[in-house]
Amino acid sequence: MKVVIIGGVAGGMSAATRLRRLDGDAEIVVVEKSGHVSYANCGLPYFVGGVIEDESSLLLQTPASLHERFRLDVRVDSEAIAINPTSRVVSIKNLVKGETYELPYDYLILSPGASPVIPSIPGIERALPLRNVEDVERMVTAVDRAPEQAVVIGGGFIGVEIAENLRHRGISTSIVEAAPQVLAPLDPEMAHLVADELVAHDVALYLGDSVESITSRTVKLASGDVLEAELVVVAIGVRPDISLARAAGLAIGERGGIAVDEFNRTSDHAIYAIGDAAEKFDALDGSATLVPLANIANRHGRVAADHIAGRTVRPLATIGTAIVKVFDLTIATTGWNEKRLVAEGRDVLAIHTHPSSHASYYPGAKAMALKLLVDPLTGSILGAQGVGTEGVDKRIDVLATAIRGGLTAPELADLELAYAPPFGSAKDPVNMLGYIAENLLSGLVETVQWSEVDDYRASGAQFVDVRTRDEFAGGSLPGAINIPIDELRERLSELDSCDVVVSCQAGQRGHTAALLLNQLGFRAKNLDGGYATWLSSPASVTPLLVG
Repeated sequence: MKVVIIGGVAGGMSAATRLRRLDGDAEIVVVEKSGHVSYANCGLPYFVGGVIEDESSLLLQTPASLHERFRLDVRVDSEAIAINPTSRVVSIKNLVKGETYELPYDYLILSPGASPVIPSIPGIERALPLRNVEDVERMVTAVDRAPEQAVVIGGGFIGVEIAENLRHRGISTSIVEAAPQVLAPLDPEMAHLVADELVAHDVALYLGDSVESITSRTVKLASGDVLEAELVVVAIGVRPDISLARAAGLAIGERGGIAVDEFNRTSDHAIYAIGDAAEKFDALDGSATLVPLANIANRHGRVAADHIAGRTVRPLATIGTAIVKVFDLTIATTGWNEKRLVAEGRDVLAIHTHPSSHASYYPGAKAMALKLLVDPLTGSILGAQGVGTEGVDKRIDVLATAIRGGLTAPELADLELAYAPPFGSAKDPVNMLGYIAENLLSGLVETVQWSEVDDYRASGAQFVDVRTRDEFAGGSLPGAINIPIDELRERLSELDSCDVVVSCQAGQRGHTAALLLNQLGFRAKNLDGGYATWLSSPASVTPLLVG
């Protein structure tokens, strides 16, 4: 059996090494266009910033080491230029010698990855992308020239990582993002926290703006702003590299990736497609989706290898779990965000909390913001987001596992999670999300979202802030009166409406107050996530600082 794999890195190399472990006699050839077949591309921004000092740390395997251990025939600087599915032959061009030859296969695995999106604007050729080792070497060379100003086009995961690492190198950096927020997978009230962190570390943000043109020293924006820029980085996003597949007549899916079945086979069952080039199945609704993440590419490679080797393969769907570091913050997400759920017309119950990373009485506890999205009829978990300095990764991983395992939101309260004061709380933040979900789904209490505050105010509801006087003095919802929760019973006469929206700092005291008022004949609802969530949202009167 002869298997040809086009493209290395996560998907291609996972397929090659897995297949070798399953079949010691198969002839396996890996064709890689670049000069490096196995490297940690997720670490590239940190090499730019000098956090990772040695480039060799990013190079995981070489053609020689792969041949020595796995007897793989790895050919770098070799580009697959055409596929003939009828004769099962791939045309290969040696980029060093300029020679072209044909490579027959019994099975072909396409793992070409994705290509950076490069906008068609004047001067864009000066902008540097960051996708492979060659890109990072060019960028490091440019950074080593000690430019004073840099502009990053795009505020996605790679864009914010690059901005952080340019600041580590002492370069004045701006991010230009056409959307009104950074990190599109987040909902706006969560993204606001990330924007504040960027601004606090002297990254200028130009949100809701776009690049109109680039000159030798500047970047001109659609708004008319002109930014000094000795270095320009383009990080708008990536699109699947489908050129070979399309030319070979393979089916392209509705999302623009190579269409595959549950075994990662393309429309030609002798050809598989994996990684960023292939479409995935969304675990929440079964639709086609694009998720360019390394762990999914690794899993794809294993699925394709197992199927070729005749092993039983589990269907693979994705929930899109991702995480990124932005200076002192950790930002993580899994499943769908509220924006997407609303756009798809799905009912959703949002829960915001602001717990500590571990027991608050143990030194070093750090606050985080968590958001859980729940189906209000079934209680199924639709998505989650987290932003904080510590503990976010742990909670998102638990929530991602819960989604994968089919747990409902109330069942989060039942999870027995490791607890000791330095590591968590007796009621872990994940457990607390479960308790809140149970209260809401059972109808014990109702909440008001930050986006609904103005509507409730317009309807005549009275807003009552049950925090302490000192907390209230530090800022509150417009028009709210302050009745600390411990004084609420004695001051009921100050409430002039039966409809009350109660708020506190993070929602816990508000929950207690809402239950009390409802027992006393009022129609009270609790502001979900409290003042902290409202303050970080677009509804807040506090404007976002930008460049």
